[in-house]
Amino acid sequence: MPHPAFDVLRALAIGSQALGLIVIITLETLLGDAARPWQGLTLGVMLVAALMIALVRLYRHNRLRKQRAERLGDNDHA
Repeated sequence: MPHPAFDVLRALAIGSQALGLIVIITLETLLGDAARPWQGLTLGVMLVAALMIALVRLYRHNRLRKQRAERLGDNDHA
């Protein structure tokens, strides 16, 4: 099965990382040195989002692989 032209998970990954970078730069601009803890928190949220997206991608990949294997098994018995 070909990959769709628009991958929602890829768009979410890129968007969340871009938003996180914007927030980090904005915090630095507005708060200066006081931004460090907030920037760390933002980075942590970015990492959690990336891990969640990766897990969803892995789950979908494994589910599709299992469905393909089941279809191939059904075709063998037909």
